[in-house]
Amino acid sequence: MNIKKIGLIGLIGGIIFYLYQSGYTQYLSLGYIKENLASFEQYYANNFVQTILIFSFLYIVATVLFPGGSTVLTLTSGALFGVIQGVIIVSFASTIGATVAFLLSRFVFRDFIQNRFGSKLKPINDGIVKNGANYLLTLRLQPIFSFFLINVLMGLTPIKTSIYYLVSQIGMLPATIVYVNAGAELGKINNLKDIMSPTLIVSFLLLACFPILIKFVMKSFKGGRFECV
Repeated sequence: MNIKKIGLIGLIGGIIFYLYQSGYTQYLSLGYIKENLASFEQYYANNFVQTILIFSFLYIVATVLFPGGSTVLTLTSGALFGVIQGVIIVSFASTIGATVAFLLSRFVFRDFIQNRFGSKLKPINDGIVKNGANYLLTLRLQPIFSFFLINVLMGLTPIKTSIYYLVSQIGMLPATIVYVNAGAELGKINNLKDIMSPTLIVSFLLLACFPILIKFVMKSFKGGRFECV
């Protein structure tokens, strides 16, 4: 690795350390969001474009640096923007953030990994070149795999950035819809009775059943283009 790559690693590590030590990560907790949701809604009402831009920027940063924080922000988008607008905002912000993480991994680590283990990785590289889009789509559609790890590991492969972006946008959309919808319902809880509302129960059932539903869908493609699970 050259000095630029080492410096970038140090810079990112320093930023993460500072944010954790200074306590800024507490602002990405669901409790904090819920307590201040009314203030966010008021700011959003008075600053439509600014709110969307700030939220999108924070989401991109969280995707790159704080994988758990992006989940909280996805739920927040549903409560703050509503389902349709929340899905649109999160879909693009999450895909951009994933692509940034992918490119960072590619810039910092790919040459080192490929030069050191190129012969052993050749079958994997050939498979990615031939069928990388289908393989990535399969991973994206199954939330049992960490999206953060997918971003990092795919950056080490020869998959094209444009394909990575497009497939990620499509593959992450179902989970985005489910989580944003759940967030929209969480934003409606004002008392204990609201917890038992039918729409909120359905949202939690979707969250619980989503991995099973995706697994079922992927099995239906077995023997076809998507047989790479």
